[in-house]
Amino acid sequence: MTPTALRLGTRRSLMATTQSQMVADAYIRRTGRAVELVGVTTFGDVSKANLAQLGGTGVFVSALRDKIMANEVDFAVHSLKDLPTTQDPRFTLAALPARHDHRDALVGPHKFADLAPGARVGTGSPRRIAMLSALRPDLEYVPIRGNADTRIGKVVSGELDAVVLASAGLTRIGRDADIAQVFEVEEVLPAPGQGALAVECRSDRADLIEFLGVLDDPRTRSAVTAERAVLSALEAGCAAPVGAFAVDDGHTLNLTAVVVALDGREAVRKSAAGSPSEAAKLGRRLAAEMIAEGADRLMGEHSH
Repeated sequence: MTPTALRLGTRRSLMATTQSQMVADAYIRRTGRAVELVGVTTFGDVSKANLAQLGGTGVFVSALRDKIMANEVDFAVHSLKDLPTTQDPRFTLAALPARHDHRDALVGPHKFADLAPGARVGTGSPRRIAMLSALRPDLEYVPIRGNADTRIGKVVSGELDAVVLASAGLTRIGRDADIAQVFEVEEVLPAPGQGALAVECRSDRADLIEFLGVLDDPRTRSAVTAERAVLSALEAGCAAPVGAFAVDDGHTLNLTAVVVALDGREAVRKSAAGSPSEAAKLGRRLAAEMIAEGADRLMGEHSH
């Protein structure tokens, strides 16, 4: 008897279905087991509210998790940066596949340095606005939402001079030709987990956890675990934008994180290194050092 196809729950956007299909294909290649996509509409997809007002992370995740709990799908693929850092015990991150490009990308006809003063740059992320403001306070940063095609369309129509999106997502949907420039981490530190995908299923399905685990990449897991630990520790006392990026070279885990005031005028940036096996501890330690240097004060005082 052939086992039934595994059902992979996915949001219906081009980005989400493309990412989910990539993961499905990887499982089919590695295991020979059939995987089919099941489209799910989430509140984050239908609401027109600003993502920051919706509570940011989590709005795309809860509907997929509801389908997993109802056994309507077997597992889901998320962009890791959409996942809340608080672990929900009902679910297990069965695989964190090898990460794609972690960097942010500028889409438009010009490089960042060549944008005219006052040019309008669209992004839905307070982190990107704060970090870009630190580099170019003379530009106008416009909060936008919608899928990648919608955002790129605002540049094509002339409504905006440029938009900033994750490089990995643009590559996945075949829009990398639209990228004018990719920001190095020295310029714009990415969101924790950016460029990584997360494969999630119910914690009580040991067979499925083991099956899905074949795509797990240990170096990606240690790196993003450290990044998310920084975010988790800072979220308690700090609503300011957080960037974090770690690299596991097989021996050492190198982690850099930054907290930036919303206007970009002040930042606390720290780096640390440690053992990949203690990724979460390294992230928490770095966050504590940042708070000791005033990271938690960067909100409020300077946001007016």
